[in-house]
Amino acid sequence: MKNQIISLSIIASMALIPSTIIADEVTTLDPIVVSSDFRAKTLSKTSNSVTIIGEEEIYDKASAPFVETLGSIPNVNFTSGASKAKYIQIRGIGERSQFEAPINPSVGLIVDGIDFSSNTLAVGMFDVKQIEVLKGPQGTTFGANGLAGVVSVQSNAPTKETQGHIEAGVGNYNTQSLGFAMGGTLLEDVLLGRISLYKNKSDGYMDNSFLNRKDTNNIDELSLKTQLRWLASENHTIDVNLMHIDVQNGYDAFTLDNSRDSHSDNVGVDEVKTDAIALKSTYQIDEGMHLETKLSYAKSTSLYSYDEDWSYVGEFADALGPYSWFDSYARETKQVDIDMRLVSDKEGRIFGDSTDWTLGVYAKEYDETLNRNHIKEGVDNLFDNSYKSQNKAIYGQLDTTLNAKLTLVTGLRVEQWDAEYSDSNAINIKNDELLTGGKIGLNYQYNATQLYYMTLSKGYKPGGVNAGTTLTLAEKEYQTETLWNVEAGVNSSHFDESLKSRFNIFYGKRQDQQVKLYKEATRSFENYLSNAGEGSYYGVESQLDFYPTPELHLYSSIGLLKAEFDKYTTALEGRAPAQSPAYQYNVGMVYNLNEAWSFKTNIE
Repeated sequence: MKNQIISLSIIASMALIPSTIIADEVTTLDPIVVSSDFRAKTLSKTSNSVTIIGEEEIYDKASAPFVETLGSIPNVNFTSGASKAKYIQIRGIGERSQFEAPINPSVGLIVDGIDFSSNTLAVGMFDVKQIEVLKGPQGTTFGANGLAGVVSVQSNAPTKETQGHIEAGVGNYNTQSLGFAMGGTLLEDVLLGRISLYKNKSDGYMDNSFLNRKDTNNIDELSLKTQLRWLASENHTIDVNLMHIDVQNGYDAFTLDNSRDSHSDNVGVDEVKTDAIALKSTYQIDEGMHLETKLSYAKSTSLYSYDEDWSYVGEFADALGPYSWFDSYARETKQVDIDMRLVSDKEGRIFGDSTDWTLGVYAKEYDETLNRNHIKEGVDNLFDNSYKSQNKAIYGQLDTTLNAKLTLVTGLRVEQWDAEYSDSNAINIKNDELLTGGKIGLNYQYNATQLYYMTLSKGYKPGGVNAGTTLTLAEKEYQTETLWNVEAGVNSSHFDESLKSRFNIFYGKRQDQQVKLYKEATRSFENYLSNAGEGSYYGVESQLDFYPTPELHLYSSIGLLKAEFDKYTTALEGRAPAQSPAYQYNVGMVYNLNEAWSFKTNIE
């Protein structure tokens, strides 16, 4: 059931910003820069299957759900099961829910250098500059969280010039939003800063006739982001990002007749509070190389609960007894990430000045605790667990120019994964394994406007633990999944770069494919992960951007996908995994009437 909210947004450029800035950002044909890989490249020179959601599309989506916004990208899907969609799938691979068990995400999510892969509810759209979606395994660059792909969110960075904007919105269901962003020079030639604050509230689209309330499925979200850029010296820059997120949404969405009238007597919530900090140091050692150091820390507390019986006591026949169930999941997570890499510059190329190189080390500690209370007929059923994981990795990549047109790309990552799980049922399980990922590819620059590429890459997703109380010991653990993916594509531009296109085909083979299953219990279900023998997928992705005039932008993106189980139970072999739509498309236009007004429309 979608949240259909009619709203009116007022976006005010402050007097200190020339009004032409917004129009220039929309109509410019300057190349888009992709920065998620080791080296920033223009989109036309990127030999990955990547889709960019830029300012033109983001600017009026501050109150839009983040994950649902990604659903406009072909072969990217999402699931909800909460106040807002939380789970991302790329090419049919990704989680669909989380209850008792800890999960290792298949799709990585990085926001301003901070890992939000397990915390998507805390990600908003206000003051965001660009979203990059890399499809296919990203084993070299991102490791364990990059099996299906990676989403990178980049907020507007501090600038020397003073810039800012105010945005307000109102709508039905008592929807109100207000955002403010401001940035500029704090100390001349030394310190730049930017701050943004956004508040979004709504009663939600559900009524609860039993409680006589209209706000049991409400939205109440606050985000605060602060960025500092310290120009420590001519060859040293330090960036600091601070975030505070406070989401206190209600969750009362289940009805027996598929209407918007809930009968729940004990409504749930979908809440998260996150405090995070990221530090990035870029130090130019000499003309031949620079050192990038990234350090981040994030702490989150979340509460997810719902009325499991969808009703009030006495609504059903007496034969069912006092049917009153409620489920609650309170989590606390902490994580620390450290990433250090040496990156060569033009003067530091090796092998006869033919090869750019990157060498890095990475470490991560993740700690998650869960307290569950499954209340049945007024009786508490308590369960708690603890999950800790440590990652240590070394990685590298070579970009070797074979001749004037041909470049060989090779990458490798070796990662030590150590995890430990324990719960109140006296279950203790350790998982230690050595994981490897990488890629090898060829880029052929046919001419200035056409780039052909082919890449073979490997990704991995660690095995884990199922926490279900009714599962057998054999069902408690599941194995690591690996994915081999081959990709071929062409980036091209025509008519003096007024038409730009990206086209790619892909094929992937999944080994020990992780699959979510359900076991029926009394008046409930136990979900758990298991392994299918093999799975595969293949498909096509196409993106077109056409600017017939400086004012008009026509665009289309299309994705075709065929995914299936190759070796599994007889009943499921040949079937498609969940969340693997056969086709997706997004076709639209933007027409800039003048510097202050634009008209947009699209169908997806």
